[in-house]
Formats: sequence, C-alpha cells, structure tokens
Amino acid sequence: MSGRRFTWFNGLALGLGLAFLYVPLALVVAYSFNGSRLVAVWGGFSTRWYGSLLANAPLKEAAWTSFRIAVLSSALATVLGTAAAYALVRFGRFRSRTLFTGMLYAPMVMPEVVTGLSLLLLFVALGLERGFWTVTIAHTTLTLAFVTVVVQARLTDLDRSLEDAAADLGAPPVRAFQTVTLPLVAPAVGAGFLLAFTLSFDDLVLASFTSGPGATTLPMLIYSSVRLGVTPEINAASTLMIGLVVCLLGAAAALSRLRGRQKGAP
Repeated sequence: MSGRRFTWFNGLALGLGLAFLYVPLALVVAYSFNGSRLVAVWGGFSTRWYGSLLANAPLKEAAWTSFRIAVLSSALATVLGTAAAYALVRFGRFRSRTLFTGMLYAPMVMPEVVTGLSLLLLFVALGLERGFWTVTIAHTTLTLAFVTVVVQARLTDLDRSLEDAAADLGAPPVRAFQTVTLPLVAPAVGAGFLLAFTLSFDDLVLASFTSGPGATTLPMLIYSSVRLGVTPEINAASTLMIGLVVCLLGAAAALSRLRGRQKGAP
C-alpha cells in the first residue's frame, strides 16, 4: 500500500502533463476575449470577436458544412457500427471473422494520412468528384470503428436471457432486437454517435485529402487561415469548437455512466 501513496514526484509529473495538454487551450480561450487586434498584445477584455464571427460568411459556411458532414457521417457510422457490433457478439465465430474484425478496426490504428491517401486514390479511380459526399464517406470510415467498440462492449455485457425470453414469446429476431436489445444498448449507441460526431467535426487530415470545391470544413478553414497568421476571430472560432467538443464528450460520458448504472441494476 505504501508504494501507491501520492508523492510530490507524482504530483509534479501530473501537473506538468496537465499543463502540457491544457495550457495551450487555455491561452486560446483567454485570447479569444482580447480586445486588441494584435493576438500577442492584451488589449483588455472584450467579446467583439465573437460578434464579428456572425459577419464572417466563409467561416459560417464552413461551420455549417462541418456540422452537416458530422451529423450525416455519425448517423451512418452509428447504424453500421451497431450492426457490426451485433454481428461480432451474436453471430459467434463465423467464417472470415478475423478478416472482418481486422478490416473493421484498421482505421483506428492506421495513420490518417495513409487512410486519406487511400480514399483519395479510390475516389479518383471510381471517378467520383471530391466534395461533400466524399468527405462524408471518409468520416464514416474513420468513426465506424469507434462506434463498434463502444456498442460491442455493451452487447458483450448484456444478459442474453432477455432476448431468449422475447424469442420464446414468439418475437422474430428483428422484433426482439427492436423491442429488447436496442433499448438496452441505447446509451452505448448514443455515446457512440456523440463520439463519432466529435471525431468528424474536428477532423482535418481526411477532409484535406477528400474534400473539393464547396466542401471546405471548419478545421480546414482555420488551418488555412492560421498559415497566414493567427487572428482574434480564429481564437474565438477555436474556443467555440473547444466548447462544443467538451459538451459532446460530457454528454457521451453521461451516457456511459447511465449504461454502467443499467448494467448494475438488478
């Protein structure tokens, strides 16, 4: 037990790690309220740059594009990921299961540059015009694996006797899934959707490879703007993105806790 005591060295390491992760984010948030046009010079507290975002048409269009892509790709990833998780848990060791699992989880470990280049070559070979739908497909490919992991964990812990009871009462498999399985795994499905939305909305690499004219996402616009110099508006837009991600991750964590309480309920 003495080896697990919280020492000053552990506290210092923890503090340095948290500072490394969160001090840059805190600076972005702080300087988004800077009244000066010069980013590095503090000119007093002001919310003027949040108001100027409303007049920035390219930034609003990019944010709307990112939102639509995130919603659509997250919905597709949630449906496909839930189906894949159900197949992995309920269908046992079917033929080519190892290959299916490896292909499903590959985007989680594959560098996004490699995935983006592969998808770009695929779209070019198929003659698909790069734009909104190619980015949506790319984000669905990326987030599908994460949804599968979340839902699969819940299905693995689910008591199958409830499904068996529904089948004994005459419910066909689809009906049993709709009325018994899906409500029980709904918190996990919701958490998977929120996680997929966060990953899609924040993605830069895949969108850079697969986007085209008229499909500029918010991270792409921010990155291209930063290359020319950071402006207070970029700080304000980044702060709003940080707030959105924090809210979504908080909602996902709440759904995960709900899932844990349901698991522990008699």
